[in-house]
Amino acid sequence: MRLLLDTNVLVAALIARGVCTDVLEHCVREHVVITSQALLDELHDVLTRKFRQREPDVRSALRLFRATFTLVAPEVLEPPVCRDRDDDVVLGTALAGGCSAIVTGDQDLLVLDPFRDIRVLAPSAFWKWESEQQQA
Repeated sequence: MRLLLDTNVLVAALIARGVCTDVLEHCVREHVVITSQALLDELHDVLTRKFRQREPDVRSALRLFRATFTLVAPEVLEPPVCRDRDDDVVLGTALAGGCSAIVTGDQDLLVLDPFRDIRVLAPSAFWKWESEQQQA
């Protein structure tokens, strides 16, 4: 299955052990994780500016994600879909990557579930959805 893990999920996975770490580790092992350069740039910015992580550590994490994830160029959404236009790149990346789901904690994205046949799931809801997909 092809999935997109939103920036907030990746930040939570890197900063605090918990459900997002479990989702990230599982998805890397069992699925194809889709991202884009724009989302990796956002991750870099959030980790260094907001969470004040050391630049070498952030670069190391991004190198690992580039090597592990599949990078695509996001589709441009016209007209804009989200209240927060920055979230359109998440949707555009998922569309370009042929994703089955987006895993996010962003309420502006979660209210769109489903978006053009792509499920938009909170990390805690991912497990139940994946179990249902395996039984189908």
